[in-house]
Amino acid sequence: MDYTLEVVILPVTDVDRPLAFYTERLGFHLDVDYGSSPDFRVVQLTPPGSACSVQIGVGLTDAEPGSVRGL
Repeated sequence: MDYTLEVVILPVTDVDRPLAFYTERLGFHLDVDYGSSPDFRVVQLTPPGSACSVQIGVGLTDAEPGSVRGL
């Protein structure tokens, strides 16, 4: 069985600011930007040529924004 890292969830305070950074500055592809309510929004971005995506949003995790270290 192959184990692969497919998604990393990054807790953020503001969704639009990192969305712009990842797409405009780093060239990540925007896969999904979906919000069903003010309390839930998921944005998935993938770097060019990568099989692993990054998810940011609202209501995805209860981790503190900026708490991911050494990933």
